[in-house]
Amino acid sequence: MAKPIKPKRQLRETDAPEILRGPDLAPSRQVALFRDPMPERVEPCLATLVAKPPEAPHWAFEIKWDGYRLHVHVEPGGVRIVTRGGHDWTHRFPGIAAAAAELDLGSAILDGEAVVLDERGVSSFAALQQVLGGRGGKRVSPEAIFYAFDLLYLDGTDLRPRSLEERRDELGRVLAGVDPSSGGIRLSDEVDGDGGKLLSQAREMGLEGIIAKDRRRPYRSGRGTDWLKIKCVASEGFAIVGYEPSSVARGGLGKLLVACRDGEDLAYVGGVGTGFTEPVARALRQRLDALRREKPAIRLKARRIVWVDPVLVAEVEFRGWTGEGMLRHASYKGLRESADAAEIYRR
Repeated sequence: MAKPIKPKRQLRETDAPEILRGPDLAPSRQVALFRDPMPERVEPCLATLVAKPPEAPHWAFEIKWDGYRLHVHVEPGGVRIVTRGGHDWTHRFPGIAAAAAELDLGSAILDGEAVVLDERGVSSFAALQQVLGGRGGKRVSPEAIFYAFDLLYLDGTDLRPRSLEERRDELGRVLAGVDPSSGGIRLSDEVDGDGGKLLSQAREMGLEGIIAKDRRRPYRSGRGTDWLKIKCVASEGFAIVGYEPSSVARGGLGKLLVACRDGEDLAYVGGVGTGFTEPVARALRQRLDALRREKPAIRLKARRIVWVDPVLVAEVEFRGWTGEGMLRHASYKGLRESADAAEIYRR
């Protein structure tokens, strides 16, 4: 009696469970006899801020998009769009959801950034906030574009243990038929070569900065050094600890008082008095008034300040630091999605 033919056995280069695969199928369509369960949510990999791009050949570079970090889940029951903080925002990005539903995928998790492009083709966080109505707003953004830069799960296989180079290869195959100049989902291009030259070009184009990623590494949730960010103009998230009311400023908001993390505490780093339109200032003051508290969350004595619970995080653009550790030429860009520790700048 003939012996039964056994399928070819291929081992992953990680400690992940072994998968039996047929030898002739393309990587994105190989049949996994033992499927990896699809995660309900993946905490995103976060980049660490550095002063200049790395120079080793295993680093790849991308444009740093100025928008909302999202994971797009393509599931048998439909599409889910999940924010960095774990909120379901599918209804707020109908164009992206529709584009994801049109992809020829059984199940997948795409990592990327939702952006709105200005007339120059540059992503604008302020423009995205405006169309969405700010953090906590109820409006939707059918014109937002999702730039995908990573693929975490595909048709029963968890890709996170694989190298970035392998994941990008799979992502390229998944989006091979997508028009790079139109549509709700586009591939975020990877750039080989000199990171310093790319950063100079990004400055000339008025971009926020660039991202450097180690091609050899698996996908690791949380902030680490596998991904690095290099910014053209300093821009970080700071906790709002109070505001100065005004009878003459637009929206009644004179300036915000902001703080950063200093160990387990918050440390005052200055005021932010520009960057507001009248509707933005008025809406922000209403939100802050609902968070009033009697004593400040920082060590600071000041008059005419309305203190608030430090639960809102402002994205602030600035030109550097003073010798006393205060922000120089700070300007308000918008509210970040949530106030977890990862979004507040750490001294």
